[in-house]
Amino acid sequence: MNGELPRLSCNAHCHVFGPARLFPFDPLSPLPAAEAPKEALFALNDALGLERCVIVQSKVHGYDNAATEDAIASRPETYRGIALVATDVSDAELKRLDQAGFRGVRFNYMHHLGAGDDVEAVMSLVRRISRLGWHVQVHGDPGVVLDEIVPRLLTGPVPVVIDHIGRIDAALGFDQPHFNVLRRLMDHPACWIKVSGIDRITRKGPPYADAVTFASTLVSEYTDRVVWGSDWPHPNHQGPIPDDHELVRRIFDIAPDETARRALMVTNPARLYGFGENV
Repeated sequence: MNGELPRLSCNAHCHVFGPARLFPFDPLSPLPAAEAPKEALFALNDALGLERCVIVQSKVHGYDNAATEDAIASRPETYRGIALVATDVSDAELKRLDQAGFRGVRFNYMHHLGAGDDVEAVMSLVRRISRLGWHVQVHGDPGVVLDEIVPRLLTGPVPVVIDHIGRIDAALGFDQPHFNVLRRLMDHPACWIKVSGIDRITRKGPPYADAVTFASTLVSEYTDRVVWGSDWPHPNHQGPIPDDHELVRRIFDIAPDETARRALMVTNPARLYGFGENV
């Protein structure tokens, strides 16, 4: 590692899967390659120096957020969650999830995860979650998410967080239309980006130099609206599963400036996920 991460650094994107005997997998969703219980996540984050964490509910458990909720309950001061819910979820359930430590909802528009929710139905939900101070997180193919979904969501009352550098293709360079669209979206003050997933957008592999240049540009240009996550245990990965220690080392390339690195890892996640004033 190039140095030590700031105290209270946050892994703002990862998952827990199972164990299936306690938290059954959704029979209508793709099964994970292996279980990834909370104990394994805790041990990895601790080893990497990541004191705070945001667990993103995975499609493998469908709308049953129990596995994520259970993990948050084990570390309620330092862990938060992003839920998967139906657009017609009750206000009572949203309030319950809020009390359990959830701070937003995620919608998937990846072709391998099936058809995404209708954006107008999502907008109706967004108006309801605004009362909780939540945000909406979007993951999907860039031609859909960047061109269609995010522009519509940015007309709403909550922050919009784009996953994994918008799933652009690093091989297409800085002048590619999708990255130009992403930068225009980031000019909106309610738009945030996760500079996670360098291992997903790379075409060169470790140490992900082609992808790091995109992440570092976003951190430099939008320092107050970027967060980082490991994406452990790297579900539906098309290439070799990355080494999480290597991904953490790349943080020092993505945010070489100490002030920007603290914003990326500590200050911004504290604001977005409500970790409190102790930053």
